[in-house]
Amino acid sequence: MEPSRLKERPAADRRMIKFVLMVNRQGQTRLSRYYHSVELSRRAALEADVVRYCLSRKKDQCSFVEYKDFKVVYRQYAALYIVVGITDSENELSIYELVHNFVEVLDKYFSRVSVYFSLQSELDIMFNLDRVHIILDEMIQNGHIVETNKSRILAPLTAIDKMVES
Repeated sequence: MEPSRLKERPAADRRMIKFVLMVNRQGQTRLSRYYHSVELSRRAALEADVVRYCLSRKKDQCSFVEYKDFKVVYRQYAALYIVVGITDSENELSIYELVHNFVEVLDKYFSRVSVYFSLQSELDIMFNLDRVHIILDEMIQNGHIVETNKSRILAPLTAIDKMVES
C-alpha cells in the first residue's frame, strides 16, 4: 500500500498504558506488567530509572511527570508506589483514579490491603502475585482500560476460590 494511502491511526489507538509497576520504598519491583514491547535487557534499566525518579520526588510535587517519550503517573500508598507509564495523549487523571481503583480492588480481595499499604499487604502481594496479575488483567488489556467495576473485576477470582475450596 502506498504511504499516501495509509490512514493515521485513530486517537483512541494512540492513548494507552505502556506499563504498570508496583515498587517499595527501597526501589524493589514487586509487580511489573508491560503492554508494549520492551526488551528484557532494557526493562531493568527502565524500571530503575523511572522508580528512582519517582522516589526522589517530594510529596508536595505533582504525581504526573514527563519522562523521555512518555508520561509517568504514580501514587504512593505508605510503603508502596504504583507507577504507570502512559502515552502523551492518555488522560493522566483517569490513570491516577485507575490506580486508586486498583488499590481498592486489592483491598476488597485481600481485606488487609488498605489505602495505607503495610508490610503485611506487601507480603500479600508478593505471595499472591498470580492473583494480583489476574486483577490487573481484568482491568487493563492491551494497554487499554477495559473494566473498573470491582465486582466484575473480582468475579474470576471468586470463581477460582470457590473451585479451590470445594
